[in-house]
Amino acid sequence: MKIKWFGHSCFLLTSAAGVKLLMDPFKPESYLSYPRVLTDAAIVTVSHEHNDHNYLDDIAGKPEVLRGSIDKKINGINIRGLSAFHDDVRGKERGVNTIFCVNMDDINICHLGDLGHVLSAAEISLIGKVDVLLVPVGGVFTIGIDEATEVIGALKPHLTIPMHYKTEKCQFLQWSCDDFVKGKKKVRETGSGEIEISRADMPAEPEIIVLKCPG
Repeated sequence: MKIKWFGHSCFLLTSAAGVKLLMDPFKPESYLSYPRVLTDAAIVTVSHEHNDHNYLDDIAGKPEVLRGSIDKKINGINIRGLSAFHDDVRGKERGVNTIFCVNMDDINICHLGDLGHVLSAAEISLIGKVDVLLVPVGGVFTIGIDEATEVIGALKPHLTIPMHYKTEKCQFLQWSCDDFVKGKKKVRETGSGEIEISRADMPAEPEIIVLKCPG
């Protein structure tokens, strides 16, 4: 499967059979100046209803859009949506957030959306085995470096890909990717915004993958 990062929390997963699943597409704004997300997709997941995570106008085709708590199989891809919160006060400040767990090509991908709290033991159990974790690390509106590190330790993914952090194209968040990876072991910068992986590629030791910032 291929994983392409468009910036912020938006990823395109493409299966070996060519099925495309797009996660959290954003609307280009003055505060979020990544290039537009111009792609087609069979499936789109939306973690919550903010413009930087739910913008569908640029997506070609007629994708099936998934929101909230769901458990579906589409084109051979298993997708679960698990309820969580956008803050650490059970949604009282910023509402709900959906964690999406995807099984594609025998690889378990977990996209945490705009998770705003450390996961409980019950939530960790519901998520289950994670091969690839897409985790926000920028703080302000999501968990920051310390909480993200704790979540990674609890879920124990083979590969972690940080997202939703401060860049030249996104200045309103607190922490950059450099801040997040500082002092961490097994960090690999790809020099590209896209990687291709298979079950056989899962490393023996946990690894952090830094994808190249778009634009």
